[in-house]
Amino acid sequence: MTDYYEILGVQRDATPEQIKKAYRRLARELHPDVAGADPATEERFKDVSRAYDVLGNAEKRRAYDMGADPSSPGGGMGGGFGFQDIFETFFGATAGGQPRGPAPRARRGQDALVRLDLDLAEAAFGVHKEVQVDTAVLCPTCGGTCCRPGTSPRTCEVCGGRGSVQRVARSFLGQVMTTQPCAACHGFGTVIPEPCTECAGEGRVRSRRTLSVDVPAGVDTGTRIKLTGQGEVGPAGGPAGDVYLEVRERKHDTFVRRGDDLHATLQVPMTAAALGTVVTLETLDGPQEVDLRPGTQPGQVVTLRGLGIGHLHVGGRGDLHVHVEVQVPTPADDEQAELLRRLAVLRGEERPEARLAAANPGMFAKLRDKLSGR
Repeated sequence: MTDYYEILGVQRDATPEQIKKAYRRLARELHPDVAGADPATEERFKDVSRAYDVLGNAEKRRAYDMGADPSSPGGGMGGGFGFQDIFETFFGATAGGQPRGPAPRARRGQDALVRLDLDLAEAAFGVHKEVQVDTAVLCPTCGGTCCRPGTSPRTCEVCGGRGSVQRVARSFLGQVMTTQPCAACHGFGTVIPEPCTECAGEGRVRSRRTLSVDVPAGVDTGTRIKLTGQGEVGPAGGPAGDVYLEVRERKHDTFVRRGDDLHATLQVPMTAAALGTVVTLETLDGPQEVDLRPGTQPGQVVTLRGLGIGHLHVGGRGDLHVHVEVQVPTPADDEQAELLRRLAVLRGEERPEARLAAANPGMFAKLRDKLSGR
């Protein structure tokens, strides 16, 4: 019994999609219009068609796998044979179909992606921006008609304005009528006898434009803002595409953003942390007082509510978290060293005993951020 799997070059467990793909590939290679009039090639083409007739039909394939050959002696034209697929594969046309009508010359323009760089404050509060884009715009000379002023498109004489032509194709099946796009007008049904010199018959030209956009509060790196209909105009004055502004937030010298919260590190002397103090911190909202209670410890966090980034589209703001970093002094002279020794005596710390503290998840999170470069 003929091995149809071997003829198509597929495994016995091949999926229907794999079988169809293998058949189409071989059909393109072996068709007489491509390979030429060669008896051996024509015979192999018939074998491939017969194999697909069986393996492309679920019931015939099942019978074949059980040991029967459902292919008829004149084979290759059973129920599994994709007649329409053959002509789309061979000719790029519709077999015996009626013309579909001319294709529209005007088509939608492409979208444009533009990067928008913002400062932290602009992302936090929102901002009005003027953005320059280079896109295609409607041709000012022809207005999208593609024709020189005073002229107009002319009906194609080859296809009579239908945009397609019919011809008789010869194949092993005999003579078949096929429908193809007209080569003279490229399927449009009309030709441009005198193209516009400004746009070379495109109906559009390149131009730099300035767009105004209101950036909402809370955008972040990667946020995209869509400007509908502000992209490039399509060929022949077709509808314009869209512009997408992709936000990239610049790094700030002081603040680090985590979602809608801000984080900052405040360095204070050991004496200030021990005795307590009030310091002024410059925030995005201007100077703000930070109250450090007596005995403030290294790594302690003071949270200033509502001084972070605005929430996107929902109102409200995140918080500002101030991380305290206590600076341990190095004695500058003998007098300072003596004062520190006297303090150690007063606190009973002349010979302190070091001990391991309980694990602090916050400490490990901070270490992870340091190692990741945050």
